[in-house]
Amino acid sequence: MVQTLIKPETEEYLIYLPKTIGLYVTQEQFAALAASNRELRLERTAQGELIVNPPTGWETGKRNRSISGELYIWWRNAGKPGEVFESSTGFILPNGANRSPDACWVSQERWDALTPEQKGTFANICPDFVVELRSGSDSLISQQEKMREYMDNGAVLVWLIDPQNRTVEIYRAGLEVEVLANPSELSGEEVLPGFLLDLREVWG
Repeated sequence: MVQTLIKPETEEYLIYLPKTIGLYVTQEQFAALAASNRELRLERTAQGELIVNPPTGWETGKRNRSISGELYIWWRNAGKPGEVFESSTGFILPNGANRSPDACWVSQERWDALTPEQKGTFANICPDFVVELRSGSDSLISQQEKMREYMDNGAVLVWLIDPQNRTVEIYRAGLEVEVLANPSELSGEEVLPGFLLDLREVWG
C-alpha cells in the first residue's frame, strides 16, 4: 500500500520580530491565528497590528484569579445582571481593535441588543466595565493608552490596577482620571452597584 502524505493545515516557523517591525493582520487572519494559538493571548490594534501576549506568570495569574473571582461572585449574588467575562475572552471594539480585558462586564441591555452575528466568536462590543492588571512586562504608557481606547469606544468605568506601584487609575466617562495610592478596596459605583474589590488579595 502506498501512503500519501497529507500536508498539515498549519506550518510552524520560529521567527524573531524586532520591536521596530510590526506584523499586521486582517480580522479574518486574526481569528485564524487566535484559533490556532489558544495558549497565547492575542490582541490586535485598530490599525491591524498583531500583539502577542505570552502566558502570564504565577503572580499575575493569581491576581487575575482574585479579580475575576470577586466579579463573578458579585454577578451571581446580584441576580446575574448582564454578562461577566474573564481574560481569555476577546472583543472587537467599534474602532476595529481586538482586545481581551483581564476582567469585564457588559450590561444586559447592550448584550441583548447584539445580533447572533455580532456576538460571533468575538463579540462586536466594548464592555461597559473593564479591569486591566498591569504585569511586570507591561509598559505603563501603553496600558494607559489602552484604557483611553476602552473609554473612547463605549466603556463607562475602567480600572487600571498597577501592583508594582500599588496604584489604581480610575477612568470614568466624561471625567478626569483619578489615581489612588495603595487603596484597600475599589467600588463598582453606580455601574456595578454593590461590587467591592478587596485589593489586599491583589497586592499580596
